[in-house]
Amino acid sequence: MMASEDLKTQVPVEENGTKEEEKNGNLASASNENGDSSYVSSVIQKEDEEGEEETKEAAKKKKKKNKSKKKKESPKQTDPPSIPVVDLFPSGEFPEGEIQQYKDDNLWRATSEEKREVERLEKPMYNSVRQAAEVHRQVRKFMKSIVKPGMLMTDLCETLENTVRKLISENGLQAGIAFPTGCSLNWVAAHWTPNSGDKTVLQYDDVMKLDFGTHIDGTYRGLCIYSGIQPYV
Repeated sequence: MMASEDLKTQVPVEENGTKEEEKNGNLASASNENGDSSYVSSVIQKEDEEGEEETKEAAKKKKKKNKSKKKKESPKQTDPPSIPVVDLFPSGEFPEGEIQQYKDDNLWRATSEEKREVERLEKPMYNSVRQAAEVHRQVRKFMKSIVKPGMLMTDLCETLENTVRKLISENGLQAGIAFPTGCSLNWVAAHWTPNSGDKTVLQYDDVMKLDFGTHIDGTYRGLCIYSGIQPYV
């Protein structure tokens, strides 16, 4: 009777013992209770399977995390352009472009603390100009790729202005087209815009001055492109 009770007694685990000792003690107890080492083997197998499941679960979580990181990457502009520029720069900071340093008589502006503070205060305004400039740059690049003889001037202007509206996220007086698009031809120097229904067509020998502007909060970027269809020798 005493021997039977001794067999049923579990192996004690010391308070400061390792997890491995506790595991061995539990396995020894299980072996004694069942009187069979096959039970111990099944317990070990079960624990190994649980360990494998945990590893697979961790791998899945890591894969999911990597996918979410990829999703957060900035989108690329489409062709033709359709994604608002503000979505291409999630940080809200737009490309600076070329910066000209003060020189000669204006060098004092770079060292004057007062002038430097004014520059810092105007940084938000500079960023708005840069946003408008980036829209202008992308629209300009697109228009250069599609202008060709045989186009109606009205279609050309509408395509340009609709692209500006998309890229600048047109919003009333806060963002949009700075002024009506000019597309003066040949002897017309500037500021000619076709009226609705105008049937003027761009010819092979024409020289066109394409003048358009973009603005954010009233700060605008305007540039005139001189476009000659016929190559010059």
